[in-house]
Amino acid sequence: GRHEVWSWKTASKESLCLMWQKVKVQLMLSMSFLTALFWYCRRLYSFLAQLLKRWSNYLQRQLIRNLSVLPEVDLLGYSAREWKGETKQAKQMREAYEELFRSCHIKYLRQVRRDNYSVVRAVLFQIFSQGIPFPLWMKERDILKLPEKLLYSQGCNWIQQYSFGPERYTGPNAFGKLRKCMEALKTNWAEISATRDYEERGSMCNTLFSDESKEYKLYEAIKFIMLYEVVEAYEQIKSRDEPVHNLFSLLFARDSSSDPLSFMMNHLNSIGDSICLDQVELFLLGYLLEVKIRVYRLHRFNTEEFQVNYPDEYRREWNEICLLTEDDRYYHIPLFRT
Repeated sequence: GRHEVWSWKTASKESLCLMWQKVKVQLMLSMSFLTALFWYCRRLYSFLAQLLKRWSNYLQRQLIRNLSVLPEVDLLGYSAREWKGETKQAKQMREAYEELFRSCHIKYLRQVRRDNYSVVRAVLFQIFSQGIPFPLWMKERDILKLPEKLLYSQGCNWIQQYSFGPERYTGPNAFGKLRKCMEALKTNWAEISATRDYEERGSMCNTLFSDESKEYKLYEAIKFIMLYEVVEAYEQIKSRDEPVHNLFSLLFARDSSSDPLSFMMNHLNSIGDSICLDQVELFLLGYLLEVKIRVYRLHRFNTEEFQVNYPDEYRREWNEICLLTEDDRYYHIPLFRT
């Protein structure tokens, strides 16, 4: 009986040992597999994280490279880099920048791409980034119908000679292209101005102003609205229905813009291509967008023309935006800090 009990215990022990050996092997294989899987997943996660970081940096570099309005930089640092040396002009520019820093509380600026859309871009970027809504007259009318009204209601078939900045296009398709420009302006303006969060609005602006094909449509729409306002004023002057703003008298007093057609052919068609807006057109821009455009003209430092408002007559409820220029050709955006 003892021998049978011992044999049974021995057999059970051996069975358990054998079973344990098998389980142990399986556990070791499973642990080895899990360890290898963990190591692989960790390497894969690290690889994907590095790949994502590189892709994100690449996209950020591309965005900054394509941005037509660059991120803010220190005002005095910019002045020191751009105006080195001891020439009379360099000293005057540095003094002008120091005056902006000291007296006007302008601490930073955003550089705007130096092309012939510079001033329109600087104005429109600030309107969008500040969330300024449509002008009152644009709320009362559908701006999408302005090309149709000008062409059909007022018989201005000469708008077929309209040129789109660098794309000096003329012909019967000008009407359709103008319509698309107006749609782009209305859609983007409405969407951005309805965004209340400042950071989100800034991100939307950066995206919009890094796409040339989209932003050029905005500028051409603004140019066309300028033309529309000039036609309206010209018709009012001829019919003597009601007085017009004195800026139109200044505009029509020029030999090169004595009527809407000459204004378009000699001025508007070249804006964005070979020329920028001049002083009279800046008055018109502020008037039609219903914003007070305050410009710091650094080359006029220590004169009465150092700080100028466009237009000089404006309503109290209009929003204010600020620009600075060194030469009345290219413009940057000053940023205030108290």
